[in-house]
Amino acid sequence: MPLVSMRQLLDEAAKGGYGVGAFNVNNMEQIQAIMEAARATKSPVIIQASRGARQYSQDKFLYHLMLAAAELYPEIPVAMHQDHGNSFETCKSAIELGFTSVMMDGSLKADGKTPTEFEENVEVTRRVVEFAHERGVTVEGEIGVLGGIEDGHGAGGSGLEHVTDPDQAVEFAERTGVDALAIAIGTSHGAYKFSKKPDGKVLKMDLLIEIHNRLPRTHLVMHGSSSVPKSLQDVINQYGGHLKETWGVPVEEIQLGIKNGVRKINVDTDSRLAITGAIRKVFFETPEKFDPRDYLKPAREAMQKVVSERMTEFGQAGHAGDYAPKTIAEIKEGYANGTLDTRPSMVGAH
Repeated sequence: MPLVSMRQLLDEAAKGGYGVGAFNVNNMEQIQAIMEAARATKSPVIIQASRGARQYSQDKFLYHLMLAAAELYPEIPVAMHQDHGNSFETCKSAIELGFTSVMMDGSLKADGKTPTEFEENVEVTRRVVEFAHERGVTVEGEIGVLGGIEDGHGAGGSGLEHVTDPDQAVEFAERTGVDALAIAIGTSHGAYKFSKKPDGKVLKMDLLIEIHNRLPRTHLVMHGSSSVPKSLQDVINQYGGHLKETWGVPVEEIQLGIKNGVRKINVDTDSRLAITGAIRKVFFETPEKFDPRDYLKPAREAMQKVVSERMTEFGQAGHAGDYAPKTIAEIKEGYANGTLDTRPSMVGAH
């Protein structure tokens, strides 16, 4: 099966009332872990790469690993997504490489750190949407600014400093035509998200629900949504690590989001924690080992376990065979004839 459109994955998730995990990768073992989890749970999946991942792995290596994944797991619908594109040029290069989806994070300037003005975000995102949709490629935008920093990207802060304004979210969706919209409701990038288990005072789930009610055709995205389970933290610390106690986004909060329009859930930190704990365990228990396969295999297995759990919790498990994937050419036609138009003013027009 060729790489497929993220738009179709999210549309089908909306029909089925589930979410789709978007898992970040940097190398072969991570891609293998995700695809094995997808096969074991029969899940459609989004595999995404940040700018840092593209630089680390080099574009061609990463792209051909993704082609191999699609070839080796023909029963799994898999979309390849650019995470946190910082400029039109970054998104354009991803599209030209073969990514089937891109995120234009116009909430921050090209430095990936400084919040932008609303009009600036609208303009750069609209430009990416126009370029991408002409080529059948999905676009995710962002309104509001997440907290924290990960992979060099982020404004820092708590996550509550620039929460999404529902009125701006509606205007943004209307003026850009994005397929999916990442909103800021208090989540943060990185492992150190919260100093205690988050509740309604920290995660603005009421805001998410309001935005979904006003944008029923725009798929919502939760960033910074690793759950950072204590069990993964404990493994790292048991074998020589020194992680400070921290809390992530509770799975039940993510599931509430899924019931209210969240279709894409970004997960990176949980995978990193699983990998690091497994590698530390091998080094601690068998310090004589030096074959990379001796520690990369258990690392891959640990990540696969976490990804399988998230796929089940998000509800995507069992849905890989629900539908026939559309070609990118078919998606391109849908954008051209307006049937895939998500703008609020066009709801019910097609």
